[in-house]
Amino acid sequence: MAITVLIVEDDKNIAELLQMYLEKEGYAVALAADGGQGVSKFRAIKPDLVLLDLMLPVMDGWGVCKAIRAESQVPIIMLTAKGETADKVAGLKGGADDYITKPFEMKEVLARIEAVLRRTGNVVEKKPNKLVFDKLIIDMDAFELTVDGKKVDTPPKEMELLFHLASAPNRVYTRNQLLDEVWGFDYFGDSRTVDVHVKRLREKLEGVSDKWSLKTVWGVGYKFEVTEE
Repeated sequence: MAITVLIVEDDKNIAELLQMYLEKEGYAVALAADGGQGVSKFRAIKPDLVLLDLMLPVMDGWGVCKAIRAESQVPIIMLTAKGETADKVAGLKGGADDYITKPFEMKEVLARIEAVLRRTGNVVEKKPNKLVFDKLIIDMDAFELTVDGKKVDTPPKEMELLFHLASAPNRVYTRNQLLDEVWGFDYFGDSRTVDVHVKRLREKLEGVSDKWSLKTVWGVGYKFEVTEE
């Protein structure tokens, strides 16, 4: 059964980005846009972990944390733009299990979630980090790309981009989605960054197999297309 994470965050873009990443990793996710809704949803769904923003409408993160702690020891990780040591100490003393300062890397968030869940005895069912297609192996544990039986030297960000696209075959991603989901929502580059990385990947992959390809969807973005057999 999937581990459930409740995200209490009033910034819709950040909340949806977190949801996207967590669901991709196999978590079940619920969202709450303010503190009052956060407490209500917590009581309704009994999540396994709470990602809790500090600055919230209706009820702030301190209030939500206090309300949850009055009835549960569920793990709480606070998310906030405040980076002062006093805020971190106050958050931990108030009952939070960990504290992440915005802007953050999604890899850090995932690692913190896994660490907190391990400490509380929950086992995270990891999705496979290795994808295999005809004449293509994308191994993110070893960060190795094997094309037609040969290992191809590939920079980490190209590997992450290819793995992200290939994890959802035939799904079309816009350039902005790929910037958010692969580079992170705090990345300040433009869409040409995606184009350059796709071009380099194509140089490594084109013509290798007729069962898959890295496709441009004109006016939209890119997809890893898998041909139905």
